Amino acid sequence: MVRYLVTRVGQALIVIVLVTVIAFVLLHLLPGGAARATLGKEATLDQLAAFNHDMGYDRPWYVQYALYLRRLVTGDFGYSYQLNQSVLEAIEQRLPKTMVLSLLSTVLAVVVAIPLGVVQAVRRNRWPDYAITSLSLLAYATPIFFMGLLMIILFSQVWPVLPPEAPQGFTVGEMFADPAGLVLPVVTLAVVTVAVYSRYVRSSMVDNLNENYVRTARSKGLPEWRVVLVHTLRNGLFPVIGLLGMYLPALFSGALVVESLFNFPGMGQLFWQAALKRDYPILLGVTVVITIATVVGAMLADLLYAAADPRVRLRGTST
Repeated sequence: MVRYLVTRVGQALIVIVLVTVIAFVLLHLLPGGAARATLGKEATLDQLAAFNHDMGYDRPWYVQYALYLRRLVTGDFGYSYQLNQSVLEAIEQRLPKTMVLSLLSTVLAVVVAIPLGVVQAVRRNRWPDYAITSLSLLAYATPIFFMGLLMIILFSQVWPVLPPEAPQGFTVGEMFADPAGLVLPVVTLAVVTVAVYSRYVRSSMVDNLNENYVRTARSKGLPEWRVVLVHTLRNGLFPVIGLLGMYLPALFSGALVVESLFNFPGMGQLFWQAALKRDYPILLGVTVVITIATVVGAMLADLLYAAADPRVRLRGTST
């Protein structure tokens, strides 16, 4: 176990460094530059040069990256010249809200996807399976921004039962004071996730329904509902456990669109506004946080998968 954890931590550090290098290089290759975005179109060349010198942007990119990595190790994510605050403070204000949005949408998606996947597996190659599969493919193929706009039109314009804007509270508690405002962002982000999870549950359930232990349970005269829900479903959920940790990047990319669409004050909106203003410190800081969250999520998914299934043994551990 210790050897496995040490190996995974080493791999995680390599992934984080590679992601930061790629993000750093790509951001500095973007046309326009941070100086022009910050000082405006009327800024002179001398003013632009002075800004780049003060921020260190006139140095070679590898020198800038080395300095950034050294600060990052000490917990210094930089300073946002657009927000006039440290990057860490900006992230600390927005991260809990995005975590709440992602958590609520994931819980909703799992609660909906598991029954759908079970129904598809039990009624496979019949009309319930075909109907749910068609709806899942339609939801998966629909761009999330279009899904959000459709939600706003239907439930805020045609049937005005929900607000078109997310809660604007400064804290998570203030946001929960307006639960109706959370409905549309959470449902929009959960729709695509439901489509993905239900397909995984269906595939895993179909495989397990053909196993010998299922035939043995049926031969003992157990009710079909007990065979499906107690024996088969427990083993069929193992792939979903691994998927939860690996789906974090997709959740954030979806949150970026959803937060911008519903004016949700989270990490996605922060990243989008920083991209428009060429706020490199914010962009890099958010990228690092999401990378760390993805790596940690993948590690936790592996550990949970191994803990849940006694047949699985972690690499590098004794059997």
